[in-house]
Amino acid sequence: MNSLGTTAILVFANSAKEELENKAFPNGEQLFDALTQTTLQKAKRTGLPVFHFTENEQIGSDFGERFTNSIALVFKQGYENVITIGNDTPHLKTQHLKKAAYQLALGKTVLGPSADGGFYLMGLQKLNFDADTFKNLPWQRFSLFNQISLWLKRESLEISRLPVLQDIDSEKDIKSILVFSRSLAGYIFKLIMCLLGHKSGLSYKRHIFIDLFLQRSLYNKGSPQVLLV
Repeated sequence: MNSLGTTAILVFANSAKEELENKAFPNGEQLFDALTQTTLQKAKRTGLPVFHFTENEQIGSDFGERFTNSIALVFKQGYENVITIGNDTPHLKTQHLKKAAYQLALGKTVLGPSADGGFYLMGLQKLNFDADTFKNLPWQRFSLFNQISLWLKRESLEISRLPVLQDIDSEKDIKSILVFSRSLAGYIFKLIMCLLGHKSGLSYKRHIFIDLFLQRSLYNKGSPQVLLV
């Protein structure tokens, strides 16, 4: 069994300005700044070392290379396990990170699937990390989670799965996230509502939104500098 002391968290998240170059969110810079800060706070609450790689620390010509190289750099700091997360999953909690660390210590690989077919969290052991294979996975495609799962099964690695969570890539995702607004940080909720143009009656609108969702559900049967912070 590995020790929790050999595990670090990598927050792989660009600056808000860079995020908005690739995501269609007019006036969304304040929201992504807040998402990054709350993600870092949740990571720090685990008591594990936390590394934050923005576009300034990432190395590579595409997402796969930049992500792979960032993980490799954390491993080079002497850690045996790395938990990778982004900044765009508001419902990610410190308890998810703690569970991932515990499962890694048991020798498992951890995946937190996102609703769009990707993942919001991956826990890797250095022993099982192959950079060439990793960088050639179908990054930023809908099949990513399934392809990673198949790769891990081929390697006979035991997988621990976390709950499916919604990440934010579009305004549609924001509206989906509001369905579960009770578990959002209050000021994140307010920023989202303002982004959508609802600037008043926030508490009232939150309850109305939840009530409408519950009513609908009754009839719906389907469904390279390293920054240590």
